[in-house]
Amino acid sequence: MATDQSFMDYILDQLQGVGELSYKKMFGEYALYYNGKVVALICDNHLFIKPTNAGKTFIGPNLTQAPAYPGAKPSFLIEDQIDDTDWLTTLIQLTESELPIPKPKKENPRWGKPNTKAPAVDRCRLTNSPLREGWHEVTGC
Repeated sequence: MATDQSFMDYILDQLQGVGELSYKKMFGEYALYYNGKVVALICDNHLFIKPTNAGKTFIGPNLTQAPAYPGAKPSFLIEDQIDDTDWLTTLIQLTESELPIPKPKKENPRWGKPNTKAPAVDRCRLTNSPLREGWHEVTGC
């Protein structure tokens, strides 16, 4: 079940005083970014905070851990305190402070900029209609 946009909007309203906050929709769920770092996942209308020592200490004995999706590492599942704006804001800030700065992504030669020195394609014909900048439809394969 995908997360409702209304639930995502509610979380953003709760965290409006945090600062540089953004999100990205992926596969019907959301990743929540604070200062360019992924601090939480919102899956199936539940808030999962990335686990950190500061977050664990802050949450205290009521800590509930669960995977955000099947096969994921356990995260802090926030349920009861989701309505407490100050508490949630502090948790997001503590989590972000312990997370490492994301490494810059390397350009994937397969999906990056088109290679202008690529060998001629003998089996397939590239059309001239770009789907996206740098992407072309392959026909005749």
